[in-house]
Amino acid sequence: MSEEQFDLALDLMRRLAPSNTSNNLVRLVKLVGPELEEELFSAVDLPLTTGTCAKSGRPYLKCDYNRDDQSYRSPWSSEYDPPLPEGNQPSFRLRRLEVALNDAFDVYRDLYYEGGVSSVYLWDTDDKDIFAGVVLVKKIITDGVAETGAWDSIHVMEVEEKSKSAHYKLTSTIILNLIHGKQNIGELNLSGNLTRQSEHDLPLDNPSAHVANIGRIIEDMEIKMRNALHEIYFGKTKDIANDLRSVQSLAEAKKQADIQAELVGKLLSRK
Repeated sequence: MSEEQFDLALDLMRRLAPSNTSNNLVRLVKLVGPELEEELFSAVDLPLTTGTCAKSGRPYLKCDYNRDDQSYRSPWSSEYDPPLPEGNQPSFRLRRLEVALNDAFDVYRDLYYEGGVSSVYLWDTDDKDIFAGVVLVKKIITDGVAETGAWDSIHVMEVEEKSKSAHYKLTSTIILNLIHGKQNIGELNLSGNLTRQSEHDLPLDNPSAHVANIGRIIEDMEIKMRNALHEIYFGKTKDIANDLRSVQSLAEAKKQADIQAELVGKLLSRK
């Protein structure tokens, strides 16, 4: 019964407003019971929240992948807030790679997003040749009370290292939330998410090559997803808006309809 409830709960979440996902998920957990809480929070992508590293003072992003109990690990110091001495930590090798990836994506975020916050977290798996990680980017835009927007990128990856190459599995989700409104025209809320997957085999001469490989894979994926969002959300919304209103005056529209009717009448009279 719990598996059926889980499937129905996910189906319900897909039909609710994406702009209120966090509150909807909390209400849904109360409805179905605590036994499905962990599964639902793992299956549903939520907008990222931010924290501040107590040691470096730099902002970082919070998610399930850097949480242990009720504490979150900072990618800059690898310390938990609130402090958790027994919290999970990546191996020494992965921690070095994690630091390099955070520095690289901090530059990527600044160049592509011109602001926002980014974080990268890596963790070991039971297989010594496989490790996993997540790359997070969040950008919020606020223009007074008339316009707000949020972009959340969540890139979960699994990396299998071979002798001279590495196999990368990537699952990317982008959560988009745009609100624009004025008192005289009303409010437009454009929210949703998009998920894509890809796999790549790339050369690996040394462990540091992961930085370039992962960076290239995620950069390409974000470009593709950004173009898809532009077509799905903005293109379709523009088409719908154009169908709902007419740029012509009523007199011009009537004149055009009369001309069309006259042409149709003359064509029919020739038959």
